Amino acid sequence: MDWSRRGYHAQRWAARGALLAAALAVATPLVYGGLRGLLLLVLGVAGLGLSAAAVWWTLTLRGPLRWGAALVAVCVPAGLLALFAVTLFWALLVSLGLWGLAVWTGRYALRGTGGHAPMRERRLPPPRKPVLIMNPRSGGGKVGRFRLREKAERLGARVVLLEPGQQHDVTELARRAVADGADLLGAAGGDGTQALVAAVAAEHDVPFLVISAGTRNHFALDLGLDRGNPAACLDALTDGVELRVDLGFAGEQPFVNNASFGAYAAIVQSPAYRDDKIGTSLEMLPDLLTGQQGPRLVARAGDTTLTAPQAMLVSNNPYRTGDPFGLGRRERLDSGTLGVLGVRVEGAFSAAALLLNPDPAGLTVLTAPEVVIEADRDEIEAGVDGEAMVLPAPVRCRIAPGVLRVRVPRKRPGVAPGPPRLDWRRLRKLAATVGRTAAPSHLHLPHRKPRRLDDHRETTPPGGPPGP
Repeated sequence: MDWSRRGYHAQRWAARGALLAAALAVATPLVYGGLRGLLLLVLGVAGLGLSAAAVWWTLTLRGPLRWGAALVAVCVPAGLLALFAVTLFWALLVSLGLWGLAVWTGRYALRGTGGHAPMRERRLPPPRKPVLIMNPRSGGGKVGRFRLREKAERLGARVVLLEPGQQHDVTELARRAVADGADLLGAAGGDGTQALVAAVAAEHDVPFLVISAGTRNHFALDLGLDRGNPAACLDALTDGVELRVDLGFAGEQPFVNNASFGAYAAIVQSPAYRDDKIGTSLEMLPDLLTGQQGPRLVARAGDTTLTAPQAMLVSNNPYRTGDPFGLGRRERLDSGTLGVLGVRVEGAFSAAALLLNPDPAGLTVLTAPEVVIEADRDEIEAGVDGEAMVLPAPVRCRIAPGVLRVRVPRKRPGVAPGPPRLDWRRLRKLAATVGRTAAPSHLHLPHRKPRRLDDHRETTPPGGPPGP
């Protein structure tokens, strides 16, 4: 089509513009400063490495040496910024502007390449006997502040309230509700509570309703729900659609977001952590990061083995990495794979490499359907959806693809499509193409085999159909 060919030509020239802007962004301060500009560039790289090493010393030392390292970690970047601003004047501002232009045009050039089709929705009749489990303490009391119980009961739901000061077996409450005939389970609380109820819903193949009444509710964020108004989630009871998403397990413990192992997981076990997070972390980190305390972990994911990582994060679908605009977000919840992130830092030099090396040896990022975490002891400390727990070793993390039927409001904010990752290698290939190539075909979304929807009517997600 002429339209697609014109669009491809525009993207090709945008790729060339991005590469040119990036080159000028580097060249401008060097040309303006001459030899002095080159020396400043070298000094800047060395300063960044020193700052990263100083952060490592701050985390692994104690006493006066720690505070001296912290002073270096703060003062070196500040001094470099001041030196660059005084020495390069307008050239620094021009360089920053060119970098901004390079990023914008580069993202424009890569739009639509490697895109993801939205999660499929289907319309189903409203539930007849919904049961919602609500934690009034979550999110600083959002259940009471937004009158979630009253609204849910007006919509025909039965509400099970977790009374403050009492111990509740959330899993047992959810199973009892299903045994009594519930055809939908819901949870108003943090992601830990959401995961427990979701596992029971998946086990009995009943829809699950997420009510974003926790403090952060990352699962609700990636489902496109309104975290600022949890009462809006209840609209799914009368005007909802269903999504099929994955559910993660660490051993027998379900998680909707992630399970962490290593230093952070050990710190959150401490009784003092809740009252003094910073102080407890600074006290425990030196021994944890240097291997003097905590288990020695070994993680196996497919053909990859991670030996003695200080931190491991296994997530229900991978998080975006390498892009500050997408950190902490998942593009999909139905890819059927776990995200795996492991960090191993052996010293100050290794810490500097994490910052300066585009592909550092101490950072492992991959995806896998299963991850096995082994240790030199019988139990492993873990943080599962923010909840501190101890699991028997080894811990087998797995993903159950498409087992969770999530009911969400038909009208909701939705998940804003993230900008494409700025891949300079792909930009170079796109910019180098000439003539009437057949490259426009790769701009279309990949063909996906239609899924049987049991004759239910399929709807278009909020925000309309995906772009080209």
